Amino acid sequence: MKIITVNKIVFCFILTLCSAAQAKISDRIALYGQSKYPSGFSAFEYVNPTAPQGGKMVLPAYGTFDNFNPYIFKGVAAIFVPLLTMETLGISPVDDPFTVYPLLAEKFDLPEDKSYVGFILNKEAKFADGTPVLADDVIFSFNAIMEKGSPVYKMYYADVARAEKINDHEVRFYFKEGVENKELPMILAQFYIFSAKDWQGREFDKPTLQVPLGSGPYVVDDFQVNKYISFKKNPQYWGKDLSVQRGFYNFEQIRYDYYQDTTVTLQALFAGNIDVREEYIAKIWMTGYDNDLIKTGKVVKKTIEHHNPAILQNFAFNVRRDKFKDRRVRKAIDLAFNFEWANEKLFYNQYQRLYSYFTNTGMEATGLPEGRELEILQRYKEQLPSEVFSEPYQLTVNKEINNPRENLKKAVVLLKEAGYDFVGDKMTNMQTGEPLEIEILSNSANGATFTKVMLPFIENLRKIGIKAVFRNLEVNIFKNRLDTFDFDMAIVSYRVSQLPGNEQREYWGSESADMQGSNNVIGIKNPVVDALIKGLVAAQEKTDFVAYVKALDRVLLHENYMIFQWFSPVERVAYWDKFEQPQTKIKTGFQPFTWWAKER
Repeated sequence: MKIITVNKIVFCFILTLCSAAQAKISDRIALYGQSKYPSGFSAFEYVNPTAPQGGKMVLPAYGTFDNFNPYIFKGVAAIFVPLLTMETLGISPVDDPFTVYPLLAEKFDLPEDKSYVGFILNKEAKFADGTPVLADDVIFSFNAIMEKGSPVYKMYYADVARAEKINDHEVRFYFKEGVENKELPMILAQFYIFSAKDWQGREFDKPTLQVPLGSGPYVVDDFQVNKYISFKKNPQYWGKDLSVQRGFYNFEQIRYDYYQDTTVTLQALFAGNIDVREEYIAKIWMTGYDNDLIKTGKVVKKTIEHHNPAILQNFAFNVRRDKFKDRRVRKAIDLAFNFEWANEKLFYNQYQRLYSYFTNTGMEATGLPEGRELEILQRYKEQLPSEVFSEPYQLTVNKEINNPRENLKKAVVLLKEAGYDFVGDKMTNMQTGEPLEIEILSNSANGATFTKVMLPFIENLRKIGIKAVFRNLEVNIFKNRLDTFDFDMAIVSYRVSQLPGNEQREYWGSESADMQGSNNVIGIKNPVVDALIKGLVAAQEKTDFVAYVKALDRVLLHENYMIFQWFSPVERVAYWDKFEQPQTKIKTGFQPFTWWAKER
């Protein structure tokens, strides 16, 4: 027996009291102190925790892949591999996005001084080969992502000073001194954990088709590059009884078949080659499903409501190009886009126009700034266009959808104010003598959809002297052109978080503008935008946070960095009638991993 002196006992007791005073061990990270689910909850409300297990689901994927590591700059990653085979420290449900609940971590260490966040790992957590998930794996994963991953992650986690192993099942991430980043504990819970042992002797920053060892519910069963990836359920999956996993991942097998064009998959669905298909093209939804399979109910056509933030789909300007540096030029080009015509003639009026960088979040900048938002913007009044304070941002609207003449007249006025004028029939920079010409890029997965949209847009641009060409590129070529900023305009989409935060730096922040592979493809370098992003990241109260998001939205809107496209308030899905879905009033949108196979 080890003998401990009285003095040592007292000293240890004092240390214990000090640690207890500083630390708060919790079973959740609640951003603003409130969360939906109580301790010990059995499952999320939008799943069926007793769903039957088994069966198979085949879904389409689009484009290509040559890599299974989602964190590196090189290659095109197969995103479904980490999604199904790997796990994060915590998880946020769709109906409580402001809270992280335990996954690989069993508890969270949240000190009062907010100097770090600690993750206490579940001792039952195991990788697919049966080895435990340990603190060394968490630290390896974080360091590999920071040191050898895409440069964007250095920015995303820039406020982390270091990761430290406390013991085999506990790790802490210490924050840089003076950092105010309320979201940081949440986002540190959301990167995938690799096995350090699995990566011994391998280069993390090189594309790999060796499937990384994960701890998730599935393992890769088979794959063929650019053809398919097949997953099978891991019968020894450690987390199947966790409250955050019950009701998910009910299929014995999941397979993704790769296609180059979304339209091709409609026939793949009717032929029975795939089981489920999400429809992205309004015309096909209205006209392409009139057959006996639909009429007899063998294939079900369904719209699914959601409360998700609208995907920010847009024509992005590359403001690194001199011709787009003047926001009047960008607005003039915006005026040539006729959404109303496209919605009626091509989309059967199924879409709504995006009107904010945060459409459908409740944090959109509307009307004129007031209250806390106005207070924030007043600090930068000398650096902002006067319209930010005097004119609500107005989308371009064509009152007569077949006659865009009024908007084109406004466009010419703006171009002349920016130093352009007609030379013959070409809109020309009167200082350089260069005609205004634009190449607009898309990727082949969008196919014919955008070609029909682009024809009237290009014609309207021609009417005001601008030559525009539209090019559909293969996915990997398109990605490379965007990664290296080799474009004039491009059709891009941003996933918008219900909790905008650190990712805003990478989307619009100056530091990411020259970082190849970043999501700041537009090239925004705006000191007010930087300051507003810093403010929303540091906001300690929800009201302050919302005010900063609205202020950021308003500034971005008035700069005309992009031309908004459209969104749908529902998701359109067709599937073979061999699946069941949870019966819930929560508007979750399309959630195939909560479905299960019908018992026959």
